[in-house]
Amino acid sequence: MPEFSHSDYLAILLSLKISLVATFISLPLGFTVAYLMTFKRFKGKVALDVLVNLPLTLPPVVIGYLLLLMLGQNGWLGKWVLQPLGIKLIFTWKAAVIATAVVGFPLMVRSIRTNMEMIDRRLIQVSRTLGASRFDGIFTIIIPLSLRGIIAGSILMFARGLGEFGATIIVAGNIPGVTQTIPLAIYEYVSSPKGDSLAMALCSVSIAISVIVLVFYEWFGRKMIKRK
Repeated sequence: MPEFSHSDYLAILLSLKISLVATFISLPLGFTVAYLMTFKRFKGKVALDVLVNLPLTLPPVVIGYLLLLMLGQNGWLGKWVLQPLGIKLIFTWKAAVIATAVVGFPLMVRSIRTNMEMIDRRLIQVSRTLGASRFDGIFTIIIPLSLRGIIAGSILMFARGLGEFGATIIVAGNIPGVTQTIPLAIYEYVSSPKGDSLAMALCSVSIAISVIVLVFYEWFGRKMIKRK
């Protein structure tokens, strides 16, 4: 196996970093959306459901381009919000985090929502009759009973983030040591002469990380089933 360069090691670490940060920042919003979709009735619920699941059907490049239009210097958010605050996102690792979060968000919401739908509503009703507030019910009933879905959704989103390419290359570019992740480094090696061996080496690292994540996902799922 060829030796990795310093930029290759940075690409591996950056991939892990981006996936972790994207997962953690998405978790509160993902739980909130899943809660609203499961327990609340409101106008526009179908529209919200479509919006949340849209990244599953859109090509990642389209998502990246839309984010570029929104967060770029001439975008409505970039021009009127980010620039006055001195915040630059495009072509930084933070833009890669946003792209990864958007692409993987539906997987997290679906997993959490699936577990929430299995909760017996009578438990919530009983807690209300005993004087528990809505927030008490969330923290003492819904979160504990949805924990499997929360963790499983986080794992799936993290795994999806490791392979994100299309949206990332649009909004973050492919800058070695700055925004270059494992998929982007592989793309660069495949596009260059005599880069096949290094591309295969990075593919092996990506496969190894994915296998570890999926094995942990299966182990966690079986452990949670045994507890029931």
